[in-house]
Amino acid sequence: MSFDIVIKGATIFDGAGGPDFEGAIGIQGERIAEVGILSSGQGRRVIDAQGMVTSPGFVDVHSHSDYHLFLAPLAESSIRQGVTLEIGGNCGYSAAPIWGLWLHERAQSYKDVFDLDHDWTTPSEYFAQLEDLGISVNFGLLMGHNTLRGSAMGGAARPPKPEELSAMVEAAKQGMREGALGLSTGLVYPPACFSKPEELITLAKVVMEEGGILTSHMRNEGDSLLEAIQEILGIAKAAEIPLQISHLKTYGQANWGKLDEAFRLIEEARRNGQDVMADRYPYTASNTGLQAVLPNWAIEGGVKERVARWKDPTVWANLKEELQRRPHESWEKIMLSEVTLPENRRYEGLKVDEAARLAHKDPVDFVIDLLIQEEARVDAIFFQMSEENLKRILQKPYVMIGSDSGCRDHYGPLSRGRPHPRTFGTFVRVLGQYVREEKLLDLPVAIRKMTGDPCRRFGIKDRGLIQPGCFADLVLFDPDRVKDTATYEEPIRYPEGVHYVLVNGVVTVEEGDHTNVRAGKVIKR
Repeated sequence: MSFDIVIKGATIFDGAGGPDFEGAIGIQGERIAEVGILSSGQGRRVIDAQGMVTSPGFVDVHSHSDYHLFLAPLAESSIRQGVTLEIGGNCGYSAAPIWGLWLHERAQSYKDVFDLDHDWTTPSEYFAQLEDLGISVNFGLLMGHNTLRGSAMGGAARPPKPEELSAMVEAAKQGMREGALGLSTGLVYPPACFSKPEELITLAKVVMEEGGILTSHMRNEGDSLLEAIQEILGIAKAAEIPLQISHLKTYGQANWGKLDEAFRLIEEARRNGQDVMADRYPYTASNTGLQAVLPNWAIEGGVKERVARWKDPTVWANLKEELQRRPHESWEKIMLSEVTLPENRRYEGLKVDEAARLAHKDPVDFVIDLLIQEEARVDAIFFQMSEENLKRILQKPYVMIGSDSGCRDHYGPLSRGRPHPRTFGTFVRVLGQYVREEKLLDLPVAIRKMTGDPCRRFGIKDRGLIQPGCFADLVLFDPDRVKDTATYEEPIRYPEGVHYVLVNGVVTVEEGDHTNVRAGKVIKR
């Protein structure tokens, strides 16, 4: 047998968590044909993997690349750290299904900021757009509950009317049949923050009947963390659907001591037969919209409606009074990462208190004014988590790795701002810091968490393992050198030590550089 590519001299970790072994990998077309001692060493191309680890390509179970792929189709921030598959549509927001007011607002926003045309409504139409464009990474989609709710009923702070819930149900059914992997929630964000469990159970049952999964950014990850875990466990149990808790964390120092009880709730559910797992990124700062600091009453309605309301002097005064009750040091723990208006880019990389001083404003006035100017399009990084808790979470056997980021390049429209360093560093940080340096995880365990486990979890066949018949999604890295280089100060920096990445049998990274090919596929359920 002859091969298109032979990887020889490899130290192979197969993604199942077992010990490594020495051998070769023979690739024909998109798939792995042989592993170990090959029937023939002949290949049209031979890659010498001496001194390198060869593993399945990494799977980012918590991606936000839905729209980013249209602006960065080479997905360099992902590919160059070994990610070959991203699962998008997380935290309740997805590119599809989408219609109505939500479609209008999203389309207008992306047109205004990126000159991006939004001309799809269903998952199948969205997938067709990606396939026509060509992407470097494989990509699967979850349907966002926030997107479904916003499409059906805008930003209303009430339960859905029967016809609105029916519209969500029908869109979810269609989305699953068109290849979506499941349903995601973002219960801390509008408009899902106004939803009740009954609404979520109804939608989750629809997804379960089609073989999907429920992933959840829970209603709270800080003061009400334990209640939020109980809520989402109850929703998943009632719907009899597998549950993935997104970016499991204890937010805010006052809540760091709740981790043991959080573990107890999850593990008790697992012992009682409930299918529950989680994911986490290897950093102690989170990244989300700055409007997350606002109370729920201030984020009702569509974006234009919200912004108009914030301008009202009475609303401004009420907002200011409520936000000033927060500890003063909280503004010192929030860094502004991205804005859209050129005149506000001087604030990127500054903590809120620093930016407010630069603007000669009170921090609360500064935040409200900035959100109004930017029409809520302000991202921020929140330094509120414990390194010790992070390590304990990463060690749990039911926790996988997800970046909670969208792909970027070091050029083009997504090269602006100060994005979270996890965008460029998540997977290599696990390998460099938590495997090699701190020995928190054994290498085969870390690889399994980033390859085989995610594919099994999301029902993705023939990926995540190095076995004959599997797609040749592979990463070759130097275990002694692999590390992240992205920092909060300089986040747009590629990792070191990743030499080759193959996507569907095509060399996409060679000696650390992107080859500019787009061999990725849309991954459907």
